[in-house]
Amino acid sequence: MFRTIALSLSALGVVYGDIGTSPLYAINEIFFGSGRVALNSLDILGSISLIFWALTIVISFKYVFYVLRADNEGEGGVFALYSLISKTSGNKKMRLLVGSLLIFAAGLLFGDGIITPAISVISAVEGLKMITTSLESYIVPLTIVILTGLFLIQSKGTAKVGTVFGPIVLVWFGVISILGLRQILAYPSILVAVNPMYALSFLQGSSIKSIFWVLGSVMLTITGGEAMYADMGHFGRKPIRLSWFSAVYPALILNYFGQGAFLLSNSTVLHENIFYSMVPTWALIPTVILATMATVIASQALISGAFSLTTQAVHLGLFPRLKIIHTHHEHEGQLYVPFINWALYVGCVILVIIFQSSSRLASAYGLAVSGVMLITTFGMILVTVSYWKWKMWKALLIFGPLALIDFSFFSANSLKLFEGGFIPLMIAIAILLMMKTWSWGRKAVSNEFLKLPSMSISDLIVHKLRAENHIPKTIIVMTPTAILDKKEKIPSLRQMFWDRYGMLPEHLIFLTVSIEKDPYIHGNRNEVTTFYQDHEKGSIRAIKMKFGFMEDLDVEDQILALATHRDLHISGNPKNWLIHITQEKLLISKRLSGIKRIRTLFFRMMLKNSDRADHFFGLGNRVALSIEVLPVKLR
Repeated sequence: MFRTIALSLSALGVVYGDIGTSPLYAINEIFFGSGRVALNSLDILGSISLIFWALTIVISFKYVFYVLRADNEGEGGVFALYSLISKTSGNKKMRLLVGSLLIFAAGLLFGDGIITPAISVISAVEGLKMITTSLESYIVPLTIVILTGLFLIQSKGTAKVGTVFGPIVLVWFGVISILGLRQILAYPSILVAVNPMYALSFLQGSSIKSIFWVLGSVMLTITGGEAMYADMGHFGRKPIRLSWFSAVYPALILNYFGQGAFLLSNSTVLHENIFYSMVPTWALIPTVILATMATVIASQALISGAFSLTTQAVHLGLFPRLKIIHTHHEHEGQLYVPFINWALYVGCVILVIIFQSSSRLASAYGLAVSGVMLITTFGMILVTVSYWKWKMWKALLIFGPLALIDFSFFSANSLKLFEGGFIPLMIAIAILLMMKTWSWGRKAVSNEFLKLPSMSISDLIVHKLRAENHIPKTIIVMTPTAILDKKEKIPSLRQMFWDRYGMLPEHLIFLTVSIEKDPYIHGNRNEVTTFYQDHEKGSIRAIKMKFGFMEDLDVEDQILALATHRDLHISGNPKNWLIHITQEKLLISKRLSGIKRIRTLFFRMMLKNSDRADHFFGLGNRVALSIEVLPVKLR
């Protein structure tokens, strides 16, 4: 029980930072944003009612009770859902369609990862103008300074900082609860907004344009809900549920109802900022500091999520190899991806400079998250039918209405397309194209490799039997696909052994590293196939080494551990080992033209900028490394 409580406290800082800081700007957008709603009692009650039921239905019902059950060995997120769907049987076209949509959803989350730090930090710093208007000109520069510091510390890891994340956010939820409760006690009539009829009456009495503007703003109150699913692997289903119902949900409801009560009481809204207007003058400075800390934590969660998302995509073969640094020797989930870190930083700073305020940034916010939530619902329908073996009528009964709600939010946010909503959409499209091009290019290169001069395992065995001498080493040849049969041919082997060495090694191992669609590998990691073994002349083997998509690729350590395998009988001294990898040099045929040429050039650019295989797999630290550059022409 103590462990569950401790994990629940930690989850507050990592999982709920984003949704927990939404009160800073969400209701402002309804009444003071681009599609201002009239400040009358019916519209206030209707808006608060919509927020209450959005949090209850979308987050408490959909995510907490259903989506959190769709785990892949305890892991969650769009790629976990992608992996589950790839394992299911059923309509192949439907699986491919939903799989592509989930890849697109991953792109939307990257877009969200750029917008969230920008809007969260600037919305907190905007409290400065509540203290004195003379500080207003410092809001944007101070926001950029805070963001710069945040991205600079990423390479250090978040282990030490993470221990205080939960308590700080717990204090934040306590403060926003008190602020809201004060207003509710002063104006308790706001509590009638629990009645859904107020939400329905508001929607019936408003124009289509007003409904869309309000739904787009209400969407801001549930952004961050996807983090519950994405971070499930770090904390577990039970702690996330416990922290939601014991702290986050009550605090958000109290604060949103408190903001509604504040408006019903006709109190003065200073600088069109409802949240800070509720704060007593004496508490403004500490509240701004606390809000800034909470938004930095919320931003940290999104940045860490982007690192995890990138790592999963790379391991699933959907993204170019990038340099991935593990920042903690015990916690494999703590990662740092330099390229992603600075790409996010540049994007955040550009957004802050262009939009200048949280209100304007809100126009770009919401479209990405609503798209992810809608795609997640489609994925859940497929998982429940194909994986959980539900009847289709049951899946549609539960998720059909949820899909309509998600579609309503997505449609409402589509109005923001030309006011900044195109930003996450363009990012998602770019990432989808990158992933599809990378998958296509890797397959095309693999096909060209197969056309190169090759030798079969049977040929090698013949040479082994005839040879009088051999290289007194164990040479490991990395191969892209597993070798399972003696008749299989391996390109470039003849050139490598006879042109370079003139003889075969004592022990020859063909090693294939396979990233599985499961997060972790339990039990035997290595599948060993022995093609030839002789006490004097050595051996020829193939090994398939499996890793889960959430695991650290410590290939060299695993290779050295193979020496202890009971069937191998080889020296465990690293000096007697050599790892050989082939690095392709991509050439493009002049006959290529049009879309295919553009696609090939794009793939070559990604290939040049991807991390080298030896760096990616952690090779060459203790074992000697041989790299052969092989020209490959795409036609």
